[in-house]
Parts: sequence; C-alpha cells; structure tokens
Amino acid sequence: MLLTAGMTRADEPQPVEILVYPPDVQLNTSRDRQSLIVQARYSDGITRDVTEKATMTLADPAFAKLENSTLYPTADGATELVVEHAGLTVKIPVKVAAATTDRPISFHLDVMPTFMRAGCNMGSCHGAARGKDGFRLSLFGFDPVGDHHRLTREISGRRINLALPESSLILEKSTGRVAHGGGKRFDADGEINATIVRWLKAGAPLDAGEVPQVVELELYPKGAVLDGQGTTQKLTVRAKYSDGTDRDVTSLAQFISNNDNSATTSPDGVVEAQNRGEAFIMARYDTHTVGSQFIVLPKGLQFTWAETPANNYIDELIYDKLKKLRIQPSELCSDEEFLRRAHLDIVGVLPTVDEYSRFMQDQAPDKRDRLVDELLDRKEFVEIWVMKWAELLQIRTTRAVTYKSMLRYYNWLQGQVASNVPMDKMVQELLASNGGTFSNAATNYYQTETETLKVSENVAQVFMGMRIQCAQCHNHPFDRWTMDDYYSFAAFFSQIGRKQGGDPREKIIFNSGRGEVKHPVTGAVMPPKFLGGAVPDVAGKDRREVMAKWLASAENPYFAPNLANIVWAHFFGKGIINEVDDVRISNPPVNAELLAELARRFTEYNYDFKKLVRDICTSRTYQLATQTNETNATDNSNFSHMALRRVRAEVLLDAVTQVTDTKNKFRGLPSGARAVQISDGNTSTYFLKTFGRASRGTVCACEVKMEPNLSQALHLLNGDTVNNKIKQGKLVEQRLKEKKSPQEIIDEIYIRCLTRHPTDKEKAALESILVAEKDQQAVLEDVFWALMNSREFLFNH
Repeated sequence: MLLTAGMTRADEPQPVEILVYPPDVQLNTSRDRQSLIVQARYSDGITRDVTEKATMTLADPAFAKLENSTLYPTADGATELVVEHAGLTVKIPVKVAAATTDRPISFHLDVMPTFMRAGCNMGSCHGAARGKDGFRLSLFGFDPVGDHHRLTREISGRRINLALPESSLILEKSTGRVAHGGGKRFDADGEINATIVRWLKAGAPLDAGEVPQVVELELYPKGAVLDGQGTTQKLTVRAKYSDGTDRDVTSLAQFISNNDNSATTSPDGVVEAQNRGEAFIMARYDTHTVGSQFIVLPKGLQFTWAETPANNYIDELIYDKLKKLRIQPSELCSDEEFLRRAHLDIVGVLPTVDEYSRFMQDQAPDKRDRLVDELLDRKEFVEIWVMKWAELLQIRTTRAVTYKSMLRYYNWLQGQVASNVPMDKMVQELLASNGGTFSNAATNYYQTETETLKVSENVAQVFMGMRIQCAQCHNHPFDRWTMDDYYSFAAFFSQIGRKQGGDPREKIIFNSGRGEVKHPVTGAVMPPKFLGGAVPDVAGKDRREVMAKWLASAENPYFAPNLANIVWAHFFGKGIINEVDDVRISNPPVNAELLAELARRFTEYNYDFKKLVRDICTSRTYQLATQTNETNATDNSNFSHMALRRVRAEVLLDAVTQVTDTKNKFRGLPSGARAVQISDGNTSTYFLKTFGRASRGTVCACEVKMEPNLSQALHLLNGDTVNNKIKQGKLVEQRLKEKKSPQEIIDEIYIRCLTRHPTDKEKAALESILVAEKDQQAVLEDVFWALMNSREFLFNH
C-alpha cells in the first residue's frame, strides 16, 4: 500500500459517470423553478461539482428556459434536458403544467418557511417559550394557525401594515431598517422579503380548506467524496407535496453540517471541504430533515487497496466504506486475543486453562467459527442477553412491582431468550399482554411505568431506537416527528386498564376500551397512528395489540435495524448508529448499507438474533486487532480496527470471582451465582455501582456506564474486592501445596487473567523477584493482584 501526495499526469483520473440532480423536473405554475446540479464521479472515486462546466440543452426550448443552471416554465408540455460533460451524456425528463398561472400566496407553504429560514422561530429567538421582546412564534413552526393569529390579531396594527406592506414592523426589523435584537435577518430586496410583502398585499390571509403537506424532502447530491480542503459542492433541495406537486426549496431550507471540522455549509447550500474526515450534511424544511454523507480526503491522496479476505457480507460492506475513506483495516488479532474476546462478549466469562490449551492446540482452519458455535450453545449466552433485555425492560422492584412480580417477570424473559423465541414474537407478546402480573408476567411492563405518554416514549426508544420526547412540546428540530406524531402514537396506550387482583400484591392489566389522548395545542382527539406509518383501524380492537403486531414486524422499517444495531453495539462497543437509542436523521449510521443488510438478514432469519450474533462474530471485522496502521490510526467510527472496551461491571465482577475461585452471594440467588444473573435492578454491591451497573431506572442506553474513572482504579487498588478474593480463594496457597513450581503458578495465573502466557521479559522480571524474596506465596499473590489491576485484565481487546 502506497500513501503519497500528488499524482502524475499518467495517473490522472478520468470521469466515469455524471449524475444530474434532480433526476426529473416537474414545473407547476409560473412561479415554479428548479435548480440543477451536475456531479461527476471519477475513476479514483472522487466526485466533483461540474455544474458550471457541463453543457445543458433543452430538446425543445418552447416549454422552459434555462438560466444559470435553473429551469423556469414558459409553456405547458414535456421535453428533455440534455446534459453533457467530458464525453458523457445524461437526459432528464422535464414536464411543465399551468405555466401561465400565478400560484396564490399561502401562509402555510410560503410564509411559514421564511420564519424557519430566517431563524425567527428558533428557541433562542421568538420561538422561545415566552417569546422574545413581546413577540412569540411557535417553536419550529408547530402551530401555524397560532402564529397567524399572533402576527395579525394579537397587537392589531403593530406588526403588520396592510396599507403600506413594506412599512410593516416585521419587515423593518428583519431587514435592519429598525433596531432589532436579533439583528438583520434578510435583505430588503431578497426573496423572503418579497414573499412576505406579497402575502401582506393579498390581505395577510390564512389558508382556507385543506393545505397540501410536505410528504418527502429530497437533498441532492446523494453523497460526495471531496478532494482536498477548499473543494466545494452545491446542494439542491426539493419538496414533494401531498397534492402531487413539488417545489425547489433550496432558498428556504436550512443547511447544517454535523462535523464542521471536515465540511462546512453556507446558508445558500454550498458545502466546502475542510479537514480529512466525514460530515453528514443536512437540509431542513417544514417538519422534514434529510441528509447526505460527504467524505473529505487530503488533496491528491493516492491509495492502493491491499486485497483483504472477507469472511462474509459484513466484511464486504465494511470494506466498501473503507475504500472510499482510503483506509486499510488492521490485521487479524491473535488466537489468544480472539479466544478471550469471544468468551467475554458471547458468554461473559473468561476461558479456563483447559479451554485455552484445547483452543491453542487446535490447528483446524475453522476453529474460530467452531468456537463461536460452541459459545452460542452455552447457557451463559442466554444469561448475558437476559441481563441486557432486563435493562431495556427496566426489570426491578418498585412501589407498583413487588419482588414476586419482578421475579416472575424476569423468569418470563429468561424463558423467552432461553427458548430462542423470535424477537418479533417476544415483543408482540410483551406489548399486547393482558392479565395478572403473577399469571401473565409480561404485563409487569405496564406496571413498571404507568403514565401513558412515558410508556409510549419508552416503547419508541427501546424497540425503534427513537427519542421522541421533545415532540411532546414542539416539532422535533432534527427529525421528522411532529407533535401530531407524538400524541397519535401515545393514543395506542391510552386505554390500558389497571385493577387490583385477588392477591393484594397483584395487579390486573386489561384493555378498558376507554380513554383518548388530546393534542395540547388544538385540543383535538388524536387517532392512533404508527410512527412514520399509517392510521390503522382500531375500532373494537385492543389498540396495543394492533400496535404490537405492526411494531415488531417487517412493516415497521425501524424495528429490525434497531435490534440489529443493539446487537452490533454489544460486540463493538458502539453502534452503527451511536447511541443505539438515539436514531434520528441528524445522527446517521456510519455505514447505512451495513445496517440495512443486517436488518434484512435479521428479518430473513425470522428475528433469530443468535444467527445475527454468529454473522458478527465470524466476520473478519470482529476479529481485527486493536493495533492500528498508518491509514486507520485516527479512525474511531468505521470499525477498521477493534476498539479497546472496558469490561462491563457484572462481567468484570464475575471475572474477578472466576479467576480467584471464589463465590458471591446476591439477594434471591444461591451462593456462587454470577452477577449477570441478578434479576432485580435494585440489587447491587459497591463494586457493581462503582463500575457502572445499570439501576434500570430508565430505558436509556446511557444507564450502563462503561467509562473508566478514578473511583474504579482506587477500589481495585485499595478496596476489599480483589485482595479479599485472592485470600479467600487461596489459589496460590493450594497450588504450592500441590508442589507446583512458582513458574507454573505464574503461567496459570496469566492464562486465567489474560488468556496468554507471560512474555520472556515478564518471566525474567518475575524470576528475579522470586529469587530475591523468601516469601514466595506473598510474591505470587502480589503478581495475581497486579494482573487483576492491569488494563489488560480490565479491558476487552
């Protein structure tokens, strides 16, 4: 692999494809227009904006005119636009309708977008809860009718002037002619000012009848690979409406980059490359946000991909992304590293000395695959995932959930995972559950949280990865969810009935058939509606049953990707979307193609997540070393090498207990039970709290703390856990009684703790200490203590 700057003329890349955006043009009414972008893709994968260099010709200029790469309607009809560049040609269809008809001004469709573009309805301005300087707009425009009232009726004659529209206070302040706390927001001769003046001249009307809604927002180009700092790429944005029309809204959209260090974007939609990396460029218009992935490379970077074996589809899709980034993946980890990594990840225990010897002596080429299969069949695999699901389902005792109910709930979950019940069936049974919290333990899900809105938020976050909480008060600023979406989804949970069972500790969960959710702004009763989906027929049905059947199915585009992402994050320390429960447009997957394929396979596997785990653990990507190379040293997102991951609290305590041959005692469990088997989120120890075990008080993925801190280090060094367990287990004392040599004992301790033999350097250092000290047991116990305090023991690598 060669990595140098500059390229010779002989190696000059050539255009292999040109892409014209949008791929079709539809012009309606005389005010319509459509800006065009031409992007060239070169043989080295680089893309360039060649809009100004391309030749554009209308097959029949009678129907439209072309000015500076923007099409305007002239007459009704259809034609083609022919685009040529570097010997490559693309034709796109152009349709024109109502070319001589002037479209009426619309408050919803024309005026409201100007407030968002100018920043007037942001939380820092008039969109604040109490407004700003006596004037309030709804945050991000969630209440157009209320905004119209406040503009036209609240202080009559002050904010707008229908006799002299240009002298209206909203325009004088926004254009800077009058002092304004928010400063100048737009130009007096600009499009926004002209739109508001046109609305005022029409009498400042509010739209009558049904207003077409934006149903889709398109951002072009779909992606770009930019060659060096200063390279630019123009954007164009098109909105599609429920009445079948579309509109070029580039001038009204807001543009955002999630990584200004790699690429910035101007208010007019021009992306400029900065430093090497990735940036997700977003456009927001109306309630919709869409994005496009931009990759920035050093100018003239030459890269030759060294062919690397792919074990399965995961590797192929990872490699596709790495090639675009000019990154070579790390080498494979050693057998010792893989053995330890797979044991900790799949079953949450360290390999024993016998398991280590057997695996290292095995010379078969498929021994890693066979190891994965063996681990997947162990009961400890079930226990790990019962623990993870218990966190998501908040299994713990509360005032409403007694210890008996909690234990039955946990046992129900354990039975589902142990029986390998497909995930869709398990979720459907859980969410549609009715009956007593003893007799049908899944119903405890609706006792852990009883508030309707909070239940709906938890369901969205756990099973679709979406944090929809902010849509309770206003439209989501960086996603598609509106207040309507929020309250319509909550309506599925508004008819949950609860009553006392025969046992005073038991509650009965049932469908009451009564109860509605009202919109807090309009007061309207909200019909149950799937998030991002249709309004189902729920008449005479249990709403939760209808919702559950949709949610845990292929009809829901968020279910399979979310669960696949959760599984992925367990094995890599971070999700393809990270955090795993923060799925939104502005937090895109680092490899959308991989996530989509994992979700497709998961669905194809009938939601058997064990098969998905096997795909992940047998991939070469999972088996990469943590050591980096020249190209991937700064890559922390694209899985080009394995990340160092601190072992989670329960697994770490079990590992300390395992290597010292000691036992723990937890409430409700026999002596010798593992920490991962603890059923109650409220059962804990100082060690578990210090190392970040989840209390299961919320469904947030952040409940599990994986970051190392000073308290953890101090507890290991000075606390009673490690020291006491070394003394209680008496491993060193027992081995000395068995006449094992100090070297043999050291070797065993290393394998127990680190799944490897000591290096020659380590052996020599330890031998010199043993020679100098008379109390060999004390020395060996100190070695034991030191290994359990090492980063190599505390981290999975």
